[in-house]
This record gives sequence, C-alpha cells and structure tokens, in this order.
Amino acid sequence: MEVSLCILLVLLHFNEGIHGLRFTKNPSNQTVTQGNMARLGCAFKGLSEPEIIWLKDGEKIYSTDQMYITLDAHHWETFYSVKSVQQQDAGKYWCEVEYYGRIISSEPAWITVEGVPHFVVEPEDVAAFAGEPFNLTCAASGPPEPVEVLWWLGGEQKGDFMPSPLVLFVKGVNDSIKFYCEAKNARGISVSRTGTVHIKVCPDYPQDVKVHHASDLNITLTWSPGFTGHSQLSTCTIQVSKGPGKKVKLPDVDVVVPPFQHVFEGLSSYSNYSVRIRCDNEVGSSPFSPWVGFHTPEAAPSAAPKNFTFELSEQQLTLSWAALEQEELRGRLLAYKVQWNQGGESQDPLLFKDNVARLSGAGRFFNATFQVAACTMAGCGPWSQPVLVMPVSAMQAQTLRGHMWVGLLFSLLVATMVGLLLIVLVRNRGKETQFGSAFAASGTDVPVSFTAARSFNRQFPEPPESTLDSLGINSDLKAKLQDVLISERLLTLGRMLGKGEFGSVREAFLKSENNSGQKVAVKVLKTDINSSSDIEQCLKEAAYMKDFHHPNVIELIGVSLHRRAQQRIPIPMVILPFMKHGDLHTFLLMSRLGDEPFTLSQQILIQFMLDIARGMEYLSSKKIIHRDLAARNCMLNENMSVCVADFGLSKKIYSGDYYRQGSVSKLPVKWIALESLADNVYTTQSDVWAFGVTMWEIMTRGQTPYPGVENSEIYEYLIKGERLKQPPDCPADIYEIMHSCWSPVPKCRPSFQRLIDQLELLWAKLNPAPVKEPLLYVNLEEEDGEQASGLVTETGTHNSEELSWGVPWQCAGIEEDEKDWLMVSSGAALAIGGDYRYIINPHGSGIDDENRHSDDGLSEDIRDEEEDVNINV
Repeated sequence: MEVSLCILLVLLHFNEGIHGLRFTKNPSNQTVTQGNMARLGCAFKGLSEPEIIWLKDGEKIYSTDQMYITLDAHHWETFYSVKSVQQQDAGKYWCEVEYYGRIISSEPAWITVEGVPHFVVEPEDVAAFAGEPFNLTCAASGPPEPVEVLWWLGGEQKGDFMPSPLVLFVKGVNDSIKFYCEAKNARGISVSRTGTVHIKVCPDYPQDVKVHHASDLNITLTWSPGFTGHSQLSTCTIQVSKGPGKKVKLPDVDVVVPPFQHVFEGLSSYSNYSVRIRCDNEVGSSPFSPWVGFHTPEAAPSAAPKNFTFELSEQQLTLSWAALEQEELRGRLLAYKVQWNQGGESQDPLLFKDNVARLSGAGRFFNATFQVAACTMAGCGPWSQPVLVMPVSAMQAQTLRGHMWVGLLFSLLVATMVGLLLIVLVRNRGKETQFGSAFAASGTDVPVSFTAARSFNRQFPEPPESTLDSLGINSDLKAKLQDVLISERLLTLGRMLGKGEFGSVREAFLKSENNSGQKVAVKVLKTDINSSSDIEQCLKEAAYMKDFHHPNVIELIGVSLHRRAQQRIPIPMVILPFMKHGDLHTFLLMSRLGDEPFTLSQQILIQFMLDIARGMEYLSSKKIIHRDLAARNCMLNENMSVCVADFGLSKKIYSGDYYRQGSVSKLPVKWIALESLADNVYTTQSDVWAFGVTMWEIMTRGQTPYPGVENSEIYEYLIKGERLKQPPDCPADIYEIMHSCWSPVPKCRPSFQRLIDQLELLWAKLNPAPVKEPLLYVNLEEEDGEQASGLVTETGTHNSEELSWGVPWQCAGIEEDEKDWLMVSSGAALAIGGDYRYIINPHGSGIDDENRHSDDGLSEDIRDEEEDVNINV
C-alpha cells in the first residue's frame, strides 16, 4: 500500500512538471513568393536549458541559422529562417521539446510557396526497342493552380496545353529523339529538362579489365562496363585459361552484375593465366574483351621434402632427400635449408642448392638431429621429420636399449600410481580424525579456531582521483598535459553555454588551493564517447593551447578528468577562460536580429578584425595552421577583445611549407581556400583566405557566406573567378583587403603581418572621437547576473601615413605556370566571365614570403559543422 502511494505521488509530481511546460508562441502559416524569405518562431517556457527542435514534415531540421534568445530565466525563443524560399521548402513545420522521454509539440504551421509551376514528375530518359510503343509522363503543380502541361517531341508540339498530369503515348521510334514538356499557370511558364529516347542495342565489350592479387591462391578481377546499349547489364561471362604455351581452358564463370568484380579462389601459385570477359543485356551479348594475362605470386612450399636419409663414413656425412614437385614447391626454388641440433643447442642453419648435402668431419655430427625444408622467395615450407645421426652399430645397440627402457618405464609408472593411491587413503583417514576431534560430543571443551582468508569493508570509500594513465593516450601527450592537470574536486559545473556533436561548453567555478576562485568555461566531452582516439583528439587541442600566450589567442587554464560510475575511462574536461560575450558570430547576429538590435561602428568592426589578425599572426609564428578560422570560432571577452579559439582542426608543423590532409574529413568548405578544396593542401596562406571570409562575416554582421550557393557548388563557383560580393555597407578599401585574401595563387595573398599593418592604417584613418563610444548590449550579464549596458572604447594611434593598397590578385615574381593559373581561375577568358582587369600587367608590392609548414603526423580531428560537406581525399 505504501509503495503504491509513493508511485502515485511521483506520477502526480511528474504530471505537474509536464503541465508547467508549454509553448507560449507557435509558428504561423505563411504564403511566400518563390525567392523571398520566410521566418518561423517558437517560444517555450518552463525549462532552464531547453533543446527546441524544428521539424518539417516529420523530419528534423539541422541548421546553423537557428537562434536562441532568452526571454527570462526559464523562457526561451527560437527562430528558423529560409533566406530564399524554393518549392522544396513548402511543407508543415512545428517545434518539439523532449522532457523525460515525453515529447511536447507546438501547433503546426504551413509554408506555401507561390511561383511558376514546378515539376512533380519530370521527363526521364527512355530506352526502348526500335518501333516499340511507350508512354511519357509529365506532372507539374503550383500554387497557384490550375497548371496545364504541353508536350514537345522531336522539336514538334504534340497537342495543346492540357491539365496536369499529362501522359503522351508514343507509337514507337526507330532513331534516338529528344522530348520535353512545358507547364504554365497564372505566374508564368516552366520548361522541364530535356529527355532522350534511346534505342536498345547489344552492349560493347568491358573495359579496364584488371587483376588484383589478394593472396597467393586468390585473385580479384575487376572491370568497367563498356557502352551498355541503353539497357542494364544483367550478367557477365568470364573465360580463364592456364599455361604459358598451350593453354588449358578452365570452365566459364557467369557473374551477376553489378558489382563488376569477381574473386577467383583455388588458383595455383606461380602460374600463368589469361582472362577475358563479355557482358549481356536483354538484347544480346557483347564481344569478348581482349585477353589479359597475369601471373600468380609465389608462395611458401606446402610440403616438406620426403625420403630424408643420411650416410655416415669416416670422412663425411651425406644427407639426401627427394625434390619437391612443382605443385608442392609453389614458386621458384631458392635453396634447401638444413637445420641441426647438437647437444640440445641449435646450430647455424645451412643452405644447399641441390637435394644432396655433403658435410666433412663426420665425427662431429654424432648424436646430432637434422631437418630440411624447401625455400622460395615467399618463404620456407614445413620442416621434415628429424633424423638422428649415429653409426650403424650404435643404432642397433640403441634399439636394444630402447626395449629395455620401455619395460623399465612401465614398471616405474605402475609403482607411481600405487604410491599416489596410498597417499590419498592416508590423507582421507587424517581428515576424518581431525573433524572427529573438532566436533566432539557436548560437554567436551575442544576449541575450534580459524583465520579469515580475506576481510571486507562494507563502507564504500570515494574512488581515487583519475589520472592521465587511465585514458590510454600516448606518452608524449600525457607528459605534456601532466603539469596542467587540475583535480576535479576544485571544479563546480554550472549552466550550459553551448553544445555540439562531441560535447558541450559549460559555465563553471574553479577553486584554487587557497580557496580563492574564478569563473571559467569548461569543454566537456559527451558521456557516451568511450573511444580512446576521440579522447586523445580532444586532449591534443588542449596540448596546443598549453603553449599559447597572447591576448588575442585563447589560453588553456588546465585539464580535469571526470570520474564515471562503472566506466574505466574518465571524461576529459578542458578548462578555458570564461568569455563573457560568447562567440563573435552569435554576437554579430544579435546586433542585427536580436529583440533589441544595436549598432556596431566600423571602428569596432575593424578592431575585431585587427584582434583576429594579431592572434593569427602569433599562431603562424608558432608554426600552427588553424584550418578552421571563422567568426564562430572567435570569442569575445569582458573587454570586448577577440580571441582566436577552437583548435580542433589545427596542425603543428615543423618543416616544409604545407600540410596535406590524407583522410576523409568533414570540413567547413565555405571558409576553405581554393587550393585546399582542389588538392587538400593547407598552409598559412589558406588561413589568410579564411581570414578574408571572416572579415566578410564581420562586415555583414554574421551572414552566412556565399548566400544562395550550395556547399557542393563552392569549388566550381570559385574556379570560375567568382568571389564573395562586396557587402552593402562595406567601404571599398576594406573590401579590397578581404578580396586580396582570395587570390587563386597562395603566395600572392598578404601575410597576417601585412594585414595587421593595413587594418591599423584603416583604423587610425577613422579619427576616433576623444570620448568613449557607448555600445548597448543585449542579454549580457555581469558577474552578479544582472543585465547591464557596457561602454566600449576603441582607441588607437593616429598615423599620418596614407593607406597604400595593392590591386587584388596582383603578384610580382611568380612563375609563368602560376601566372597561367591566376589568369584562368580569375576569369580572364570571356567565356568564363569575371573581372579580368586585375591580371593585365601584374604589378604591386613584393610578396611577404611567409613560412609555410607541414604536419608532424598528429591525427585528424573531424569536426561536425552544419556548413560542412565530405571531402574525399
């Protein structure tokens, strides 16, 4: 009864918690013209750190544009924006929050997209037999409705506009022909893709027939289909023959395709083979491909030499054995290896070309054992049975002694078994006597005592402090972090500041040994990450930061290890300075899209750029390539100074001039330099490219780079000479600086020191007012948690030197092949387009030849950004 009452109280308490959680704002229905912007909003009340998920038609939406704004301590608002609405964005949207396994949903809203018709079913290529009838289908929809469709076949209009969908019946054609359809509504006319009717024929023979040696007895055969005859290939036939001269044809092998490969097993080693292939579709078979020959590799012999005998004379010992057959040898014989043992010690092995060995000094081989094995290039085969060398008379005497020893050993075995039986009987009798005295009848005073084999402590003591040894990381990394290891008991975690795929960042209080303390930020790896490699990658970032000492680069305070119940590996926590104003990207977005937008002067924006450039110049001097520079990875401290942070993709380099990535990684492609996208090469100059993109982010107050360009289209966009456009409020001199960072030739980009000089001249030219410039903050808390308005003063030294700008993408002293690359990728050809004024008579200041470096072999960290795509290396 009491248990039932407790369960009832828990359920009532839980229901009260659920009833207190609710959406105070729901998304609203919107009808948007194609190409315009749509923005949806939700507000949730009742949790201090809710994770509000957006869904479209039941699928979660992942976007870096989602913002969270605090309305009060337990009241949050979030927005989801679509910058340029297309037909695929139409659908049903709502928000969800999960609380103890229960889902709380907002009211749904619909985005309806108006525009010219979009095709629901678009014409696809058709393959048909000559003269065979077939159907073509085209369907389009609005809004607005109604939508009518018209067919074009072979350049001729077929009928008139009819309501969508529309099926065109074609009686049959004898040659290839093109077709497409048009769709119209009140907004205009759309034209579908152009399809082709192909006539099915027999396929062509396979191409690129290649043999890959998987092992000594197995090979993998791969090939590529030739022209398929506009019909899917179903099977391929493989013919194999064996032998160097008169070939022996093996049975044909039929393989279902795709994939276009086959593994042959049970082939003979060190043998010649030839192979050819043909493939079939529903029309017929292709011709056979040309014969491709291959030779199977050698293998170690599969058998030991047989008939191993010896002859012993006064002068020499002669050993002989039978030669192996070629099937047993499985390669080219290098030698026969003879090993022998004398007095229990192995002697140096001997090698013989023939199957006979003659050894002088017969007396020294008495009582020695010999074995022989055949060897090829792939190794030696099994050993023969050992042979004991002794005179004939000794062998006869040994045989006689052998019989005597067998009898003696048998007698000894029988005596041993009888002795063991007697010992067991005596011990059992002793035990009966012992227990009879210990448990005597009542009234006798016989003490029985014992000593415990193990004592138990029923108290559960606090587990010992975790150490770096428990993480399974390499010794170099462990030694580097040993002096920055901080005890977990000195750390008190607070509210969450942000989270990602691999962990979260939390506000925390770090107490020192003298009981003083400071507010810090702690990066905590997710609790479900148990891989030593993931943990080691997290700590490598901390190892980089340990050596950083610069006002514009975030510094490491320490590393702590969080103990986990029933887990062998503790969770690493990286302790960093607390950055009051968060990351630069969010701060820029708040200035433009927050509930109380505020103005950021050009002087403040340039100061942000200067701070980043100074931090990056320091990193390059420490031989560090950042590889992930962006506004989201720059932090703002309480003095409004920017610190470069997040070194998860950084590389320490020691020699050479570049780092080349060698794995499949997810990287932020909209910030990556052209040569890094093309060749996976990263240098200080590729960091300069990313700095130019970060400047663009700052001038646009946090907009996403390349609006309207998909991640997969970035490389083609850049190789044509296209670059980020000049923002509306961006002065020409600032845009020229960022544009110079995007030269297609890496060494034509300015160094970070050059960028600092240019930005300092720009900053001084703005003539800052003598009084401090006020700047209002939104939702920025003081240490005591109260909202406050802060004053930011951006000061600098006036410099009378005039600004000196080089025209972007001009470069003195470059090689001729680099000039060609500069012209082509800058858009010199009119067919490519672009502004080619910059490549006529190249001139400008000398190149600041920065040191560029290569990797020291540290492993990759794979960052999961919403702006990332996979780059296959």
